[in-house]
Amino acid sequence: PLQLRIIKDHALTCEVQDADANAPRLRHARTVDEGGRGLFIVAQLSRNWGTRYTPDDKTVWTEQALPPLHP
Repeated sequence: PLQLRIIKDHALTCEVQDADANAPRLRHARTVDEGGRGLFIVAQLSRNWGTRYTPDDKTVWTEQALPPLHP
């Protein structure tokens, strides 16, 4: 099972939760690799990201700055 949560506050936070206990790895995929680009792209577009663990699952979260509000 997979859960997605998006929170809009002072920043835009996106959380993806799954039951896979493996830690995500930030890596540079080669052009012939089938996968491995997701976290690299997320890290480039986000101002911050990380992982939280519980006994049952993990949550990978990203935080992006919101554009300033114009009056």
